[in-house]
Amino acid sequence: MDLFDLNREQQASREAPLAARIRPRSFDEFVGQEHVVGKERVLRKSIESDQLPSMILWGPPGSGKTTLAYIIANIAKSHFSPISAVSAGVADLRRVVEEAKERRGLYQKRTILFIDEIHRFNKAQQDAVLPYVEDGTITLIGATTENPSFEVIGPLLSRCRVFTLSALADEQVEMIVKRALEDGERGLGNLKVEVDAGALKHLVAMSNGDGRIALNALELAALATQPDEEGRRKIDLPTIEDALQHRSLLYDKAGEEHYNLISALHKSLRGSDPDAALYWLGRMLEAGEDPLYIVRRLIRFASEDVGMADPQALTVAVAAQQAVHFVGMPEGNLALAEAVVYLATAPKSNSLYRAYSEVQHDIRKTGNQPVPLHLRNPVTPLMREVGYGKGYKYAHEYEGHFVKQQNMPDSLRDRRYYTPSDEGYEKEVGTRLEEWWKERKGD
Repeated sequence: MDLFDLNREQQASREAPLAARIRPRSFDEFVGQEHVVGKERVLRKSIESDQLPSMILWGPPGSGKTTLAYIIANIAKSHFSPISAVSAGVADLRRVVEEAKERRGLYQKRTILFIDEIHRFNKAQQDAVLPYVEDGTITLIGATTENPSFEVIGPLLSRCRVFTLSALADEQVEMIVKRALEDGERGLGNLKVEVDAGALKHLVAMSNGDGRIALNALELAALATQPDEEGRRKIDLPTIEDALQHRSLLYDKAGEEHYNLISALHKSLRGSDPDAALYWLGRMLEAGEDPLYIVRRLIRFASEDVGMADPQALTVAVAAQQAVHFVGMPEGNLALAEAVVYLATAPKSNSLYRAYSEVQHDIRKTGNQPVPLHLRNPVTPLMREVGYGKGYKYAHEYEGHFVKQQNMPDSLRDRRYYTPSDEGYEKEVGTRLEEWWKERKGD
């Protein structure tokens, strides 16, 4: 590296965002994730002994995945080759592999390949790495915010240890912020920044466990605040609120959190908890989820988990879909909220769900059973001659508009699928069915 390269590197370091400048360089500076890199943890010991396995670091944004990879780079005696899956391709991977082979052959030096955002690599790109992880040409460190079970191919995943990082606790985010305020070399110490207690509390809370969000907002607020006569930059709550703008909610419509939140909504509805259901609904809507996706799930819930205990639930769910389609968003959010509260507080029954599951099972097991002749429609003279419709009893001609007759195939003539619960309207349905079809049996 010549003098010009050194000057360019130093300038780039000075101009880097605060989160990059103050990135921890050792475990002594690293905050959080004690369950992964605490002093007595296996990963910490393997890093310090330079016996590193290939691994996937999985955790939410700002939890320290990239930082941990660079700490490993500082400690390990291996060559460190970082790439980003956002911009790299197979050609870049091949270049790293060829250099790793040469390095191992000439200098007996190992290579660590760090792939940031590894979930953005497709199957072919991940396949390109696999044989060299397997034969030890490279030690892989992948970082991802998405569940590696879904985003990393099985053969590669089986050759890596997965370490799960958690969102930072509020006190850990606060520690990172205070360190940035005090650090005069890489942080904001030379700017004499002071953050009042209310502003600091809000900054920490709105960072959502993401240290990067906290540092980015802090830096923006500090640079936007004019120093007073004594050179101090005093940051108050309105300034922090302005710097944060809208809280950046963790959400990816194609990722795991999408499924986590819809699962939380469904289970809260099933658990008859309107408050929790409203919260999870809000989390999805405020993060930009398609409201029609949500209402489709509500319609399914109305049939699956409420069913005949309150048949009106399906009407309410469909009405919510119509309202959202008609008025759009954000006006439609209250229609969704109304449907969510109705479904959460409705009596629950999964009798329909269980009944149809048993129907599916019997159809797969018994195949295409013939329709009894008396139920067939004799639309031609020949059909009538062979017995189509013969003996059919028209229910409206009988007392109570009901008459017993065989409506099932012969092999299933007394089979019972639908067993009403004692919840809501379904209890009345059960009484009626018991009077009509008490001889039918379930499994």
